[in-house]
Amino acid sequence: MTSSFIIRVPATSANIGPGFDVVGLSLSLYLTLTVTIGENSTLPVITYSGEGADEVPLDPYRNLMTRVALYVLRCNGFRIFPPNFSIHCDNQIPFGRGLGSSGAAVIAGVLLGDSLGKLNLSRERMLDYALMVERHPDNVTAALVGGFVGSYLRELDPQATEAAQVPLSEVLPEYPPDAGEDWGLSPPVPPLGIGHYVRFNWNSSIKAVAIIPRFELSTAKARAVLPESYSRKDLVFNMQRLAVLTTALGQTPPDPELIFEAMKDRVHQPYRKTLIPGLPAVTSLITPASHPGLLGICLSGAGPTILALATHNFENIARKIQEIFQQEQIEVDWKILEVAGGSTVGS
Repeated sequence: MTSSFIIRVPATSANIGPGFDVVGLSLSLYLTLTVTIGENSTLPVITYSGEGADEVPLDPYRNLMTRVALYVLRCNGFRIFPPNFSIHCDNQIPFGRGLGSSGAAVIAGVLLGDSLGKLNLSRERMLDYALMVERHPDNVTAALVGGFVGSYLRELDPQATEAAQVPLSEVLPEYPPDAGEDWGLSPPVPPLGIGHYVRFNWNSSIKAVAIIPRFELSTAKARAVLPESYSRKDLVFNMQRLAVLTTALGQTPPDPELIFEAMKDRVHQPYRKTLIPGLPAVTSLITPASHPGLLGICLSGAGPTILALATHNFENIARKIQEIFQQEQIEVDWKILEVAGGSTVGS
């Protein structure tokens, strides 16, 4: 006799303009895992549909979700995967587009490990495990708890700091073909309280128009163009706007002039414009004056997706951004997304 449960994790957008590595927003695209217990198999059987179906490894020792799940299990006294279960993944989150696909996979893996091991981990402890893998709190926190979220990495004591900064290769070791059951058996257990977060208010009339170029941009490449240091002037510019933005997006009615200015950035977007043709034109030519209903425009995470926050006129805003990208010979898709709730596990 079989039983099943479903894990659902939302897409996320990080930064939202000035909040580089600080704020995240959960969005209504989902990674959904249907886990069936009672299948006759020694190792987990993985099937996959949707975005990335032709790219994702189905070997449980190479798949990111199941490797994270095994990490969580091994930190809690389980030697190997439980037998006799299968996972079907249906994914709506495009890869390499700045919509939190890897963060969603990490959170799905943490929830999978927690559910298979019946660990009953708290949300805060789940975040610790996620941060041992992802290392930046913005996407994984928003994916886990949902909504508009600010987060930071806590200053730990020296011993805990060392434990939280072990190489990723020790947390999620690569498994060679001849690896036995003991390979990677004693992973580093995360310290308590690595990350902390707060949920900000969000005006429910605000939707996110995601304009998704048809090319991938790795986070590593997008980070490589950023400078090692910034001027005080640019840092103050961002801090001023972030302080306003976290309140302005929860006010009724939302103030387009206030929000548009508060979503400007000098820390990451100016340096990434060479990687995303059309970005300068999008952020300068499309305004609340030219497109009523628009509140603000930013890169989604590291890009290349553009996020336009608006209360109405969604299609016209998306079509104009699409037109600008087409002038750069770039084709895009676009979606109107709601701000989503956090990850869930249910039947």
